[in-house]
Amino acid sequence: MLDILYRDDCLVAINKPAGLLVHRSDIDRHETRFAVQLLRDQIGRRVHPLHRLDKGTSGVLLFALDAGSASEVGRQFQRDEVNKRYLAVVRGWPPEAGIIDHALSRQFDDYGRKFSAGSPTDALPAATEYRRLATVELPDAVDRYPTTRYALLELVPKSGRQHQLRRHLKHIAHPVIGDATWGKGIHNRYFQQRFGGGRLLLACTQLALRHPQDGRVLVIAAPLEENFAGVVDALGWNGIGD
Repeated sequence: MLDILYRDDCLVAINKPAGLLVHRSDIDRHETRFAVQLLRDQIGRRVHPLHRLDKGTSGVLLFALDAGSASEVGRQFQRDEVNKRYLAVVRGWPPEAGIIDHALSRQFDDYGRKFSAGSPTDALPAATEYRRLATVELPDAVDRYPTTRYALLELVPKSGRQHQLRRHLKHIAHPVIGDATWGKGIHNRYFQQRFGGGRLLLACTQLALRHPQDGRVLVIAAPLEENFAGVVDALGWNGIGD
């Protein structure tokens, strides 16, 4: 059963577990379970996904229950008016706060297919605000240094580009732990061996938007999954970022 965080006549939000696709994708053709299908079967009615989370990312995933609500909230996402908050464990110690302003190219369509010849693939403006919540230095020589450093970040994307947070953190040389595409394998393996699981340590912990029916501000929050929370506790960061 999916963990339903919020539901009314217009919207429903779940706490998507890591490893679950939002919908069918050519990238993962072998997968047979999708959030859209599971939620539809669980509540017994059609749902419209309003945004995406990468397969490895957990947290707040929002759906509309009718076409009108989907259209209204969809426009909020298109205008980057939905406030999204994420937590991530990254390699190294970034500055205490900053903005990553780095354009990102489009590489695939929404279903994981390469764009056809002639499709626009120019880099699009993208910005992510971040704030460093906590740091740790562990006495293990994971790479070329005698100790290794990690940080817990709060991330607020100001645009909605493909894999934006993971690509932006790679750009500033502080990749997300567990990221097999833009991360660093030696650190991913270290976390898997020391803490188990090996998941991507990135989660959407809060969405804030205007309700499509009456315009009130709706804030939906999600607790960290147990496997993510366990790593945070093991690093001595319990309660930080709540």
